[in-house]
Amino acid sequence: MTDLNTNYTVRDIQAADLMHSLDREWLVTNGLGGYASGTISGAATRRYHGLLIAAHPAPLGRLMMFNHLAEQFRFPDWSVASFGGIEKVDSGLDIHGADILSGFRLEEGLPIWTFVAHDHVIEKRLFMPNKQNTVHLIYRLLKGEGPVRLKLRPSVHFRDHDAPVSIPMRGPYTLTATEGRYEMSGETSEFPRLRMRVVGNAHALTLDGMNVPNILYRVEENRGYDGVGTLYSMGLFRANLNADQEVTLTASTESWDRLLSHTPSEALQKELERRRRVISISSPALRHGFGAELALAADQFIITPVSRTADTAKAEASGDEARTIIAGYHWFTDWGRDTMISLEGLTLVTGRHLEAGYILRTFASHVRNGLIPNYFPDGSNQGVYHTADATLWFFHALSRYEAYTRDHESIRNLIPTLKTIVAKHLAGTDYGIGVDPKDKLLKQGAEGYQLTWMDAKVGDWVVTPRRGKTVEINALWYNALCLMNEWLKRENDPEAASMGTLAAEVKRSFNDRFWNPEQKYLFDLVDGEHGNDPACRPNQIFAISLPHPVLNKEHWPAILGIVEKELLTPVGLRSLSPNNPEYKSKYYGDLRSRDAAYHQGTVWAWLIGPFIDAWRKLHSEKASESSRFLRGFESHLSEACIGSISEVFDAEEPFTPRACIAQAWSVGEVARCMVLDDVKEA
Repeated sequence: MTDLNTNYTVRDIQAADLMHSLDREWLVTNGLGGYASGTISGAATRRYHGLLIAAHPAPLGRLMMFNHLAEQFRFPDWSVASFGGIEKVDSGLDIHGADILSGFRLEEGLPIWTFVAHDHVIEKRLFMPNKQNTVHLIYRLLKGEGPVRLKLRPSVHFRDHDAPVSIPMRGPYTLTATEGRYEMSGETSEFPRLRMRVVGNAHALTLDGMNVPNILYRVEENRGYDGVGTLYSMGLFRANLNADQEVTLTASTESWDRLLSHTPSEALQKELERRRRVISISSPALRHGFGAELALAADQFIITPVSRTADTAKAEASGDEARTIIAGYHWFTDWGRDTMISLEGLTLVTGRHLEAGYILRTFASHVRNGLIPNYFPDGSNQGVYHTADATLWFFHALSRYEAYTRDHESIRNLIPTLKTIVAKHLAGTDYGIGVDPKDKLLKQGAEGYQLTWMDAKVGDWVVTPRRGKTVEINALWYNALCLMNEWLKRENDPEAASMGTLAAEVKRSFNDRFWNPEQKYLFDLVDGEHGNDPACRPNQIFAISLPHPVLNKEHWPAILGIVEKELLTPVGLRSLSPNNPEYKSKYYGDLRSRDAAYHQGTVWAWLIGPFIDAWRKLHSEKASESSRFLRGFESHLSEACIGSISEVFDAEEPFTPRACIAQAWSVGEVARCMVLDDVKEA
């Protein structure tokens, strides 16, 4: 038997919360962008719920390969218990096993279910080996006489993971078998083969291929998408579960040679060891309890971009490895803005400095016309560049990387690229991004595009266009110029002086233009399509929070006061003051309804980071007390996605978590703030 008693980090879901098992989700990732995810109940409620979403090179991208598993336990007295039901349109909710599920927990970030029935206790563990498109499910009999006859019915619908559940199946599935190894393929070679096997006593497969129609995915329906689909089941796997012999079901799109290189138990031990290393190399505050859970949550977002083979080739040619950051699960890919904001919290405070360098150099290789990509579409090698702030966050991320690593050489090598970025912004680049020669402030805006982080768009409707000169982009612009001045001075570059002069002009103009004397806080936008925008938004906090604050100190108390009074919640900052007539308190409904509220009041978890930075600057004598602003996130780790932090929350109590169940910059900023009193920069 394998010793699985690890208990480095454990998050137990209490019995009362198991009553809401349909609303609580779990997530396991594989370091490639692939993942497994579902509800604690075993029922799929999203198009993204499945036991194997495999990541493959472009143009395939991420593929739903193994959707659902129904489990049945037959005990020695021939009594039967089941788990893992479905919800059907015509027969309502049928969540098998709600009565036998007695526990759910994460150990080292990996999900474990405990079932109790007929004086037996059975445990199920799920994990994905790192850098493999493989999932293992291990069953153990913890109490009771064996054998327990285990029946496992897998169901599939090969498709793009982002495709609607209603998309028709592409022809019949074909199953081949060789000595207990099974391969399932579709009618065409578009999808890889799904390889499956069961390891256990008296295992067998009974074929009874059938379609399971009219499955309801309730979250998809509630979000305004197609919510009814069909799955195909090839049959039932069977095996005997004994106290001294576990049963494992494995599914994979890897080759058999790679899949069989380790036994499932060996693969689990290696994955647990890897996860322990993730914790052990992190900053002290991230090595135990809530902090250790954040270190493991951070690990989910750091990936090798297997979809972009060109990135791998370019990185390897220069002695690097390609790395990037998934912005959020389930549907985001890697986004430039999210990557640069979350980089410190995901990689630097977790001791993953080498990977931080890989990420920065990967994105640097994609600079085009003075911009880094806004995002990379799934299954594509090419980035999309409509962003005005991601490139400025790149400067900030580089400075934080250098502060932790003292890797001056990487900065030195990037100076030509950074000079080009500044020159392009001064001359004007794509999407109306460029410096106004009159005041040296940075303007942006192009019809039909959303270029700031407040980027909601439905069809042709840009919800918060913010065309003009925005407060956070100019705070970032000033910060970038100050950093360039420092880096060029160090290299005795004669252009350092001009950078310093330009930064001083930007600061003078910023304080002249953005201070709103009537409201006693900063305009969110100046020189916009309708003049200056006095909306009270969190963007003004960046004028204080960044390492080089652009706002004059005499205004700091007023800004922090209004943000704390109108925008601060236990789980981040509201995106708009409740006093604004456009304020929306809830984020729900179809896409148009959700995006109408996305930046109009909805709380964003990541904004707690810049708020704490600003608060600590103003209250340096009691900076350590800033940890109180993080307390709401610890309890949140037991709701929504267990062990991670959601993208957004409703703007009013009970601050219901919404949108992506696990978001990189949410986790990154909370983790970063956890260690602010630990960090001792060399």
